[in-house]
Amino acid sequence: MILLEAVPGLLEGLPSTDQEAIAEVVGKPILLVGYNETGTAELEFTDGHGETHYIYVSSETIKAAE
Repeated sequence: MILLEAVPGLLEGLPSTDQEAIAEVVGKPILLVGYNETGTAELEFTDGHGETHYIYVSSETIKAAE
């Protein structure tokens, strides 16, 4: 999957290192772990420091990688 944008509120309240890591993966392939019962997508990625991150976004903010 590709994270299309860091929608308002996604980065809010996160430490700056997490905000930077998420900003770096916008527009790049990212692993779709699955969807929860409300249709929210769980995404996983590893940053440049080898740290794994999980984020939860609406399905409208992702698309299949080409």
